[in-house]
Amino acid sequence: MQTQQQGGQLKRTMKTRHLIMLSLGGVIGTGLFFNTGYIISTTGAAGTLLAYLIGALVVWLVMQCLGELSVAMPETGAFHLYASRYLGPATGYTVAWLYWLTWTVALGSSFTAAGFCMQYWFPQVPIWAWCLVFCVLIYSLNVISTRFFAEGEFWFSLVKVITIIAFIILGGAAIFGFIPMQDGSPAPGLHNLTAEGWFPHGGLPILMTMVAVNFAFSGTELIGIAAGETENPHKVIPVAIRTTIARLIIFFIGTVFVLAALIPMQQAGVEKSPFVLVFEKVGIPYAADIFNFVILTAILSAANSGLYASGRMLWSLSNERTLPHCFARVSKNGVPLVALSVSMLGGVLALFSSIVAPDTVFVALSAISGFAVVAVWLSICASHFVFRRRHLQQGRALSELQYRAPWYPLVPVLGFILCLVACIGLAFDPSQRIALYCGLPFVALCYGAYYLTRSRQPVQEIQHVAE
Repeated sequence: MQTQQQGGQLKRTMKTRHLIMLSLGGVIGTGLFFNTGYIISTTGAAGTLLAYLIGALVVWLVMQCLGELSVAMPETGAFHLYASRYLGPATGYTVAWLYWLTWTVALGSSFTAAGFCMQYWFPQVPIWAWCLVFCVLIYSLNVISTRFFAEGEFWFSLVKVITIIAFIILGGAAIFGFIPMQDGSPAPGLHNLTAEGWFPHGGLPILMTMVAVNFAFSGTELIGIAAGETENPHKVIPVAIRTTIARLIIFFIGTVFVLAALIPMQQAGVEKSPFVLVFEKVGIPYAADIFNFVILTAILSAANSGLYASGRMLWSLSNERTLPHCFARVSKNGVPLVALSVSMLGGVLALFSSIVAPDTVFVALSAISGFAVVAVWLSICASHFVFRRRHLQQGRALSELQYRAPWYPLVPVLGFILCLVACIGLAFDPSQRIALYCGLPFVALCYGAYYLTRSRQPVQEIQHVAE
């Protein structure tokens, strides 16, 4: 199966290890490193574990849907193409812009955060100088070739994965007294998990934090974005999905368990990063420097993935003739230079907004970003539901599908409902309600823009492409 081409063909150069690390690298970031403390302070230890277990279930449901779609149709820009074919071209257009904005905003905030990390070691160097250095670094990794980008992301992600594994092992040892606490206090065991009761503030906070939890898991869907540039996608994608989900559940649930067991609920929301507090409690030498390096690596990894994803979305929109032809042009190495350059420019503008108007423009963009991830997941579940139903209505056998989501239609329906419930939960949290105030009008704006600017291309050309 080939995507309709008008600017150039992207190359299939990614291998299984690249795809797995790309997905893990997109997920293990600020959501896990920073948001977990806020969730513990809001829902309590047991509530946080439950929230992350629900989040893991949602990720599993969404990835099963995406797996079936991306193996049947391995294309770059997957989500909006599936939404265009099965939910309507306007919905596909909106999904693409939502996802582009998600990663472009993350790009700007990542450069700012990376500058703060470097200032820890070099306080005399201004943050903007480090932002410039990292802009050049991430842009270079992406424009040389897809393979070069994938190798860079592999090593970025490997540092984070090793750190998480070490954190779980050391933290688990401290919980049960195999490693003494620095202040000489006895090992906490499982006391902190229930010290304030199972759900000290009731069940509503769990609902309110579900978007934050889902946002922490966001990035797994990058497997679908990269499907069009992966060698042997029919074999690689199922392996990558199974491996990624298994590792994420172990990493996230293991990490949250250690954090919740070692940090009392009252302290969780106060510290900048719960990880730093844990390292201090168990007395790891040079903890601040070690963790600052890990955070820097996590941030650069997120920026690397973000530029890749946002550039591919613009290329795919142009490839479907809803953006000018120039965005679909690729270099001799198969890299969409114009799409990447415009996405980098968007990231730089987001960076400036975080400095010039942090309480207005950037807050609004960040709110849309969180809302957008869950909206994209909604579209994946809905697209899979319609895809499988059409497949059967056409009299085709299930055996033709090389990867099948189990328990259809339960998987897409339950995934859709849980994502929708997470969005509704935003309305109950005053600090996150802005996501709905900004996100819903942005969706309406995208639909309006599609109908105002859509190409004269007949709708029949945006159709299901036979395998």
